[in-house]
This record gives sequence, structure tokens and C-alpha cells, in this order.
Amino acid sequence: MLFSSLTFICVFLPVAFLLSLALPGMRAKNVLLIVASLLFYAYGEPLYILLMLASALVNYGFGLLVGKLGERAGEEAGELFGGREARRANESRSESSHGRYRRFALAGAIVFNVGMLGVFKYADMLVGSVDVLAGLGLPLPHILLPVGISFYTFQALSYVIDVYRGEVQAQRNFARVLLFISFFPQLIAGPIIKYHDVETQLAQRTVTLQGVATGLRRFAIGLGKKVLIADCMGVVADSVFGAPLASVNIAAAWLAAIAFMLQIYFDFSGYSDMALGLARMFGFTYKENFRYPYVSHSIQEFWRRWHISLSTWFKEYVYIPLGGNRKGKARAALNRVAVFFLCGLWHGASWTFVVWGLFHGLFLLLEQYVPLKRAPRLLGWLYTALVVCFSFVLFRAESFEQALYFMGQMLGGLHFDEASVALALRQCTPLFLFTLVAGIIAATPLKSFVERYLAERSARTRGVTQACGYGACFVIFALSMLAMSGGVYNPFIYFRF
Repeated sequence: MLFSSLTFICVFLPVAFLLSLALPGMRAKNVLLIVASLLFYAYGEPLYILLMLASALVNYGFGLLVGKLGERAGEEAGELFGGREARRANESRSESSHGRYRRFALAGAIVFNVGMLGVFKYADMLVGSVDVLAGLGLPLPHILLPVGISFYTFQALSYVIDVYRGEVQAQRNFARVLLFISFFPQLIAGPIIKYHDVETQLAQRTVTLQGVATGLRRFAIGLGKKVLIADCMGVVADSVFGAPLASVNIAAAWLAAIAFMLQIYFDFSGYSDMALGLARMFGFTYKENFRYPYVSHSIQEFWRRWHISLSTWFKEYVYIPLGGNRKGKARAALNRVAVFFLCGLWHGASWTFVVWGLFHGLFLLLEQYVPLKRAPRLLGWLYTALVVCFSFVLFRAESFEQALYFMGQMLGGLHFDEASVALALRQCTPLFLFTLVAGIIAATPLKSFVERYLAERSARTRGVTQACGYGACFVIFALSMLAMSGGVYNPFIYFRF
């Protein structure tokens, strides 16, 4: 288990923040954040901290090697490009001997990172699948999954690829690469940060009062999303998905599906808010990871709003290198299928996650031929919400059998025996119903619209709006702390990935 929530908020975070303010010079601040991040991770993963350090060191070495070979390949090819212009020199560089070695170095980095995921995340899945097909009776290795390995591996790999592409210079300071990979706010559940987005901030950043206040406000909102909404929705989702299948009817199935749909959004977007808020307090600015995905009018739009850092990663490092949509419709369709196969696999070592990814990929392909943009917006929203809701049943279910049963009940489970009615009614507590309504409202940009409207009225209204906003965040934070004081540990869903 990582630090308990109360220990993190009341002890670890204040100490790390105050020490960071007190230390002079960026090098000392970076060293402090590295030490704090390693302590944070080591508290829950004392052995696997060595794995993360090895990942950072190996990718740092590959970055230096790729960068050095790139310089020599440029010289050999007679090129003098630098920075982002180096991307245009790759073709001529690749024809040189150093260019070939450079490609081998990049391939080595990819093999190392993918291999690390294969061993520590997918070993059981691969062995189990082979055993089912061949019937060899192979024992499962049961390797403990390192927390956050999918996130920090993708970050490290993107750094080496960006060096290869010439989008960043190879960083010679190992401490900066290690801080980029291990920074505790986003270490274990993202968002996935690309090195070129924070390269300057690793060397020079400023902590301001406004930035700290904004960061604290964002952190409080994220904490409230997790503790006050996601955990409440999780109680209902866990109760129904854990009930005997025979007692689940149409009412209970829809309650569970909608509850989990809200749980996973507020759980993950809440963590992202907390990560962005904490980073802002320490002087870092990260890009948004969610933009109200449940107001989308197509699956394509949904993925522009949901887990933006992951969808962007797959687009930049998988879809476009495979050819994107530049090689005809058939190839573009195949590339999308490959991306969503990998996206599903990234989320978990289970075929239910793979099918979840392909499910989204299928509807993305259908949208290439169905003119959704011409349909009424309400119809587009309803279609998207239903697809996402049904897909999350696959995401939550323990098996295909359970997922298919729940989907069947959602479509036609019209049996209302005593056990089924009792299961559905037990979920409808006043707290759940209130939180359900609050969650649906909070999943829309209504709050942002009201704040923007009031801020545009006058300077006086803007000040009152800001004061009310900070007051509301204080109340949310206080309620969250009270809820956590019960001592129940509810890990974030994406800690598993």
C-alpha cells in the first residue's frame, strides 16, 4: 500500500512543499523532489523502486546513445540540422552507417520497454493464453504488478523516441531525466507527460502565490471527485457486480453500469486533477487530461476528451508511424484497429480489456461511414453515451460471461422477483441518489459556464465568483478529509495500470 491518503496530505505533501520552497537553487529543488518521489514510491513498492530506477537509467543511456549517433549520422550525411529541424534530416541520416546504428539503438529502447511490460504486466496473460490453446498445464508465474509501470514506461519511451526524432536534445543530466520519470504527483497514475512539454521547467521554473493557490484549488476538486463521488458510486458498482447473476435484473444492471461509468470518470479525472494541482504548486504546468468526455457526440470526440495524454501518445507514437490515414482508407482502418487493440491491452492484462479497446475501435470505424455530424446533437450524444456505458461494463466485468450477462439484462432483464427487486432497491439510498445527481451535473461543463458567465459580468462579480470558488473548494476539502478519516483505503482504479 502506498502512503495513506491522510498521511500523504497532512505530512508528506506539506513537508516536501515547504522544503522545496526553502531550498535555494534549481538543482537542490530537483534533488529534493527526486528524493521525495523515490520515498513516496518506495513506501508502497520497496523492491520495485529498483525497477523504476533501472528504467530511468537505461532510457537515459539510450537517449544519450541515440543523440550521439544522430550527431555523427548528421555529420556523415553532411547535415547540420538541430532541434526540431532534425526531423527533416532523419531520412538522409538513416542512409549512413551511424544512421543504421541509431535505428538499432531506438529498436533496443523499444524492446527493453515493451519487454519490461511483457514480463511484469502480461506474463500471466501470455502464459495462460498459451496454456488454454495448447493444453500444456503451464504454471502461471504470478509476478506482482509494479504500481504505475504502464505510465512511467510510456513516458520514458516517449523521451527516447523524441530524441530520435530530433524534437528534443538528449539530456546529459541524469537527475532531470529521473525527475521527469519519477515525479510523485503523476508517477503512479499519470497523466502521461512528454519530455518536450516539461524540458524547460525541469531546468527553470517559478513558484508563485497564484500558482500555489490555483494548484491547491485543483487538488481539492480532484480529491472531492474521488472521495465524495467516485467512492460512493463504487459502493453500488461493487455491490451489484459482486451479487449473484440471477439476482441482477434490468434495474440493477443499469444502476451498476451508470454507477461505474461515473466512478471511473471521477476516480481517474480526480487523480489527474490532483496531479495537475500538485505539479502547479511545485512550479510545473501539465496539459489537461480530461475535457468533459461525457458530453461528446461521437466516439471520436470522446477520445479527444477522455484520457487525452494516452490517446495523444498512441496517436503520435503508434498511429502516425504506422502510416496514419496517409496510405488509404483500408490501411487507416487497420491502423486504428491496431491502436485500439494496444489501448485495450495497455489498460490491463486481460482479454476483456482488449475487447473493450476493439469495441471502441469498431465504432470509430463505423463513424467513418455514418454521417453522425448531420444527426441531431441529442441523438449523437445518446448514441455515444450508450456505447461508452456498455463498453465500461466490459471494462468492469471479471469475465466475458459476466459482461455479456449484464449487457443482456440491460437490454431485456425484465424479471422482478423478490431478490432482484431487493438488490436494486438496496442501492437507492438517499446518499447514492443525491451523489448520482451531483455527479451527472459535475460531469458537464455547467460549472465552467456559470463561472465564465459571472466573471464576464463585471470585475466585482469576478472577485465574488473567485471567492465563492475558493470557499467551495475549502468545503469540498473539509468534507473529503472527514470522509477519509473513517480509515477505509480506496485505491484509485488506475493504480492497477
